[in-house]
Amino acid sequence: MREDLVHLHQQAPHTLPDVSHVLELLEATWEHSRDVLSTAPVSAAQTRVMHIIEREPGINLSALRRHLSAAAPSVTRLCDRLQAAGFLRKTPRPEDRRELQLTLTDAGTAHLREIRRRREQALRQAMSRMTPSSREAFATGLAAFCDAVSDLHLPADDSLRRHTA
Repeated sequence: MREDLVHLHQQAPHTLPDVSHVLELLEATWEHSRDVLSTAPVSAAQTRVMHIIEREPGINLSALRRHLSAAAPSVTRLCDRLQAAGFLRKTPRPEDRRELQLTLTDAGTAHLREIRRRREQALRQAMSRMTPSSREAFATGLAAFCDAVSDLHLPADDSLRRHTA
């Protein structure tokens, strides 16, 4: 096991340019496919909020703020906009009516489902151009990368990790 870690550490600096190139390709693909991959009519930040609320229905604003590592006024504005768009419901918590719990509306859930459908379709098209062994290696590597990132204890969205497991 220790030898594997040493070997990985020795190889890591050589793979960083490759990873950087992949990230640049993802950014370029995102920009090129803006219509397909768009989160409109909400922003990417609002979509991230929706993903968190979907995973944790009934979450309160304080917990959401910790997930986002953001200031309370910013989180409140994000939620207010989502509520105005009809994607978020704020209701008093039954145990303590001073505290609001956040849940997605049916429209919010449908919007996330549509985003995922379009993104999965684009990903399927891209991956269909890969050989089966390349697809398997990609999925294995991506799952390992997601596990490594989750071990860093970053306030990252774990939906990618969940979908690749």
